[in-house]
Amino acid sequence: MSFAAQGEQAIHPSSGRTEKATFAGGCFWCMESPFEKLPGVLSVTSGYAGGKTENPTYEDVSSGRTGHAEAVEVLYDPAKIAYTRLLDVFWRNIDPTTKDRQFVDVGSQYRTAVFYHNEEQRRLAEESKKQLEASGRFGRPIVTEIVPAERFYPAEEYHQDYYKKSATRYKFYRFNSGRDQYLDRIWGKDREH
Repeated sequence: MSFAAQGEQAIHPSSGRTEKATFAGGCFWCMESPFEKLPGVLSVTSGYAGGKTENPTYEDVSSGRTGHAEAVEVLYDPAKIAYTRLLDVFWRNIDPTTKDRQFVDVGSQYRTAVFYHNEEQRRLAEESKKQLEASGRFGRPIVTEIVPAERFYPAEEYHQDYYKKSATRYKFYRFNSGRDQYLDRIWGKDREH
């Protein structure tokens, strides 16, 4: 079942163009892998978005006082992957019904959000959210924000590709967070890994 908007663009050979998509889905370590695996995604960067503090550090954001959320910035080739596909992957990797938390991580820095970069992304994100709400899959209201993208600050280098660099610690964290168990229960065989 896809929550992509109808009329999704056809996939063509690379146009040489790139576009950005920015998503907050709780711990950014858990959001890198699902996007990096997609054909047409050029890079995924963990960082901070949605706050007012300039050049925040991990410690600043972790305090919950900067207004930033842990987020990923996805650079992609729109001729190879549609924004609607990225939205599908986003929704299948979060709990969109909890405010200011994702699984064991609590605070506004772990909120879920789609940070749109243009009106087309806003429209597609709103449509996908409405389709997901209408599906009744969650049984509770979806509280994920859809807000304009502002400045994105890359996180410190040790956070980038953490799931590869520290695979054992990452797997331990991910399992103990309850994320995978929840996603398996909600999405079953339709889950995006």
